[in-house]
Amino acid sequence: MDKDQTYMMRAIELAKQGEGLTRPNPPVGAVLVLDDQIIAEGWHKKAGSDHAERACLKKLPPMPVNLKDATLYVTLEPCSTHGKTPPCTDIILEKGVGRVVVSVVDLNPAHAGRGLTILEDAGVEVRSGVCEEAGRELIAPFEKRITTGLPFVTLKLASTLDGKIADCNGDSKWITGPEARERVQDMRRRADAIMVGAATVRADDPSLLPRPSGGRKPWRVIVGTHIPEGSRVRTDEFANQTLVRSGDLRIILKELAEKQGVMHVFCEGGGKLAAGLIGAGLVDELALFMAPKLLGSDGLPNFGKNGALMAEMTNLRFQSLERVGKDILIKAIPED
Repeated sequence: MDKDQTYMMRAIELAKQGEGLTRPNPPVGAVLVLDDQIIAEGWHKKAGSDHAERACLKKLPPMPVNLKDATLYVTLEPCSTHGKTPPCTDIILEKGVGRVVVSVVDLNPAHAGRGLTILEDAGVEVRSGVCEEAGRELIAPFEKRITTGLPFVTLKLASTLDGKIADCNGDSKWITGPEARERVQDMRRRADAIMVGAATVRADDPSLLPRPSGGRKPWRVIVGTHIPEGSRVRTDEFANQTLVRSGDLRIILKELAEKQGVMHVFCEGGGKLAAGLIGAGLVDELALFMAPKLLGSDGLPNFGKNGALMAEMTNLRFQSLERVGKDILIKAIPED
């Protein structure tokens, strides 16, 4: 790994601190390096606040610093237009940064490459595409929303080894161990909305909030009807963050993207909703926690689809396999 890659991975690490906080903007990180030393860092903390580049450059000491030989590492191309904040290209030029390294070029066709061109025309040395795979993974939800109008959907299921998410009475506490449940909290913190089926609310009365929240307030989306009036999602202090929806899943997701600015939906089942999302081609990745337990044939399945033939199977491609406590986390994506 060369120096540019090392510093870019640090910028990506910083950007991840903003996941779940920046909607509808992407998480972005920035690192300023001079003489092989990091002299300032920043990340985008929430929509309307300073972008990563500005947050980083504003941390410079008050005494003048010649940045002609400095490099600014940014996970996404600096913006060049006025929005809620001024263009980042302006402050880069104002501070006299001599070199800018970018992971991913702006995905908006109207802006793609414009910021880099402005910098190059002003004499700044520019390099793009550094750690691009990691950079694109970071902003995959933003990319999905801006290119398709739909949020990125992660489907999480926790099941026994024989594919059951609850027993015959609907009891699911606890199939997986504490380490897996803690990982789920981290996944919730990265999302803009937590989605479950109405049956899950009726059975478990979950809060669907990350613990600890880290300042995050994701939307809670309940798909279905007959939500008990006394359920936590209707009565707790974040009740105004609860949306109850029914009908076409694609329309529900599109409205979340358009009206609530949601980029990343973290769906926690149950089996019927999982089958509906997969069947409609709306799932971007699966996170399947499997516990080394067997429940039996009358347990509730993690994939509630009936009557499928071999020719109609949903095919997945494994991305990773990781041990989490006593459980296994399998990440997979649907095959095209």
